[in-house]
Amino acid sequence: MTDDEFLLLNPGPVPVTDAVREAMDAPMVSHRSADFEAVYERAQDGLDYVFEHSTPQEQSTSAGGTSLVLNGTATMGMEAAVANLAGEDCEVVALVNGKFGRRFARIAERYASVTRVEVEWGDSLDPDSVAEAVTDDTDLVTMVHNETSTGILNPVPEVGEIAAAHDARFVVDGVTSIGGDVFRIDDWNVDMAITDSQKALAAPPGVSAMYVTDRVVEHIDGERAPFYADLDWHLRKAESHQTPFTSAVPLFRALAVAVEEIESEGMEARIERHRQQAAAFRSGFAAMGLEGFPTLDDASTHSNTVTAISLPAAVRDHPEEFFAAVDERNVSISGGQAHLGGDIFRVSNMGHLTDEQVLRGVRTVGEAFTDVGVDVDLEAGLDDARTQLD
Repeated sequence: MTDDEFLLLNPGPVPVTDAVREAMDAPMVSHRSADFEAVYERAQDGLDYVFEHSTPQEQSTSAGGTSLVLNGTATMGMEAAVANLAGEDCEVVALVNGKFGRRFARIAERYASVTRVEVEWGDSLDPDSVAEAVTDDTDLVTMVHNETSTGILNPVPEVGEIAAAHDARFVVDGVTSIGGDVFRIDDWNVDMAITDSQKALAAPPGVSAMYVTDRVVEHIDGERAPFYADLDWHLRKAESHQTPFTSAVPLFRALAVAVEEIESEGMEARIERHRQQAAAFRSGFAAMGLEGFPTLDDASTHSNTVTAISLPAAVRDHPEEFFAAVDERNVSISGGQAHLGGDIFRVSNMGHLTDEQVLRGVRTVGEAFTDVGVDVDLEAGLDDARTQLD
């Protein structure tokens, strides 16, 4: 139906640049070689910049910490954080308003006693409810910053204040925010932050990154964690730009290039670009007559990297027809996860999308709905999206 180049708008993996892809083609080297150490050092330096300078002014937001690259996706980082900071005699408060908040809670339940602060997926988390759940007996609070499954940005600053007031460790999943939106380590009292290569960092999937603040190191107990996720060990090896075990050399190379590209663009420009493009998606879809999904209050805002939209009632019985119409245009978007399958669709603007690609995404969605009999105002949608991008 189209000769246009394939456009990946899923909320991860996201498109990678030619330079990132080509970095994986270099000859293989030993993961214990000086060549690899140089690659890991580049990746660490770039990650330090992203973790520590993700603000519109790019000022440092951390008094000190260590960036680690893990040989596994962010779920490994989530488990590593929990397992190194909490044991069976510990109490964890886990915040849940989507799939990945639930995942954090399920991980914690394998290691400690867990209290969930839970609302419907897509609803806002209430800081007052968090304050009631967190006590002086709480050892750890887990939270997702940008809930990928619902397109909602959660109130990390407010929860960080609550955790700090009770001297609880605070671990944040920043998988779809770090590298594309504001993230403040110390201002938000974050002890460990986790992100994934294939999200806003715009690298291939398979590795993840974690920032471990200096102040949390004394609370880490690597011996109670899984052998592969012993953070004491990872931190020791990172001092010499190594990992404890065999590293995915091509993926580390790709990540090093990806974070260097982020630093070249600058976080100030990158944050602004992501915010404009997300606003274009939201505004464009709203002008078409589509309804946004997340239910917001004063504590939460829309995601600036993932847009979730409710599917019109007319297509909910057979949503596959709408997604097939999108696929026919050589564009890939995502549906809802778990019980939200058939209720919503999601698009991503993470990475290095151009404004033209965002407009193509808006047009594709509008045309696909028209194909399946939904009356949308495509031109109004495109006009509003363009206005946000100007």
